Amino acid sequence: MVKWIQLLVTGITIGSIYSLIALGYVTIYRTSRVVNLAQGAFVMFGALFTFSLLRELNLPYWLSAILGIIGVALVGVAMYLLVIRPLIKVSLVSIILATIALSILFENLALVRWGGYGKTLPAFSGDQAIFVGGVAVFRQSLWVIGLMILVLVGLYLLTNYTRIGKQMTATANDPGAASLSGVNTGRMIILAFVLSAVIGALGGIAITPINQTSYLSGGIYALSGFVAAVLGGWGSSTGAVVGGLALGVIQSLVTGFLPAGYQDAIAYAVLILVLYFRPSGLLGVRSSEGEA
Repeated sequence: MVKWIQLLVTGITIGSIYSLIALGYVTIYRTSRVVNLAQGAFVMFGALFTFSLLRELNLPYWLSAILGIIGVALVGVAMYLLVIRPLIKVSLVSIILATIALSILFENLALVRWGGYGKTLPAFSGDQAIFVGGVAVFRQSLWVIGLMILVLVGLYLLTNYTRIGKQMTATANDPGAASLSGVNTGRMIILAFVLSAVIGALGGIAITPINQTSYLSGGIYALSGFVAAVLGGWGSSTGAVVGGLALGVIQSLVTGFLPAGYQDAIAYAVLILVLYFRPSGLLGVRSSEGEA
């Protein structure tokens, strides 16, 4: 029993990262209807930027993290202005292909800059584990889970109780009408990319003390976050969290009776079954709704 509970705790931790990545997908999609398959690169760059600032420039951890997040936000803005915005009126397929190409480009740039070996960061509050009935709960795992909850609550409050959040939702629902109402739709889309980049960077910094981050991490996290977003119900913040946690727990529990290499196959098989019987995802909400 202790073994399965330990796997459950591990699954919730990894699932929280998937949830953060899925929330990044949802944040961009709700405002611009863009599916950004380079979302995992934000996670990768958040960790690697912070690593360089901390280890190479010897800056304080907190300052390295802040500057790393700002750097990722700038990457997100540049990605939108230079690549995605010119394609918005072309087709959704063109945007998806462009973001896939960007993801591959970012991976290769990371390989050239940081090499092929994984990088790690110090834990926020030490590496000691808290034992509860024989189950080890690492403090960094609590940071990851708490960060995910904080982001979810923050997005809910932003979307439902702020003028900017409502403008972002209006931009997604009807850009023309929103523009006629005085909403700067271009600015709202840029803000969505900034928020998505910040969320991804936070996730990368939080998970790297547990799992090393390398140039390949971007693509892996992008796929897992996308599956989580679809699994929970595309366009829903709550669904993104439910899908991320479900995917993480499934992958972790599968390793209890199958080799680790099968965890992705089983998880995606579950995704296919869920979408077959419930195409709208577990929560089945509309992608255009304003609620989290």
